[in-house]
Amino acid sequence: MSAEPAPELDVVLRGLADANRRAILNVIRGAPRPVGAIAEEVGLSQQTTSHHLGVLRSAGLATGTRDGTKHLYTVSTDGLAAVQSYLDDFWPSKLSALKAVVERHEAEHG
Repeated sequence: MSAEPAPELDVVLRGLADANRRAILNVIRGAPRPVGAIAEEVGLSQQTTSHHLGVLRSAGLATGTRDGTKHLYTVSTDGLAAVQSYLDDFWPSKLSALKAVVERHEAEHG
């Protein structure tokens, strides 16, 4: 894990706002993938895919590593944690109430 500060929320949200970037995140969420494979799967050129990967990296949503001459990309949860933290602040009491209802339902209905 890096010692860099958490990405700014606005940068992360801009990174997630684009459908192509969300598609790329879906491709790289399971395992590190090279740019060419990502581009092929999402139907974009390698140049366009590389651009989107740069935005995702800047937003803390993707990381890149080298494997010989290949650059492999995978999801980074740093940016996602920033969004989750922001959204969690909106519903703490409602989420607690929902959790209590679900737990009560599970206890009653097994």
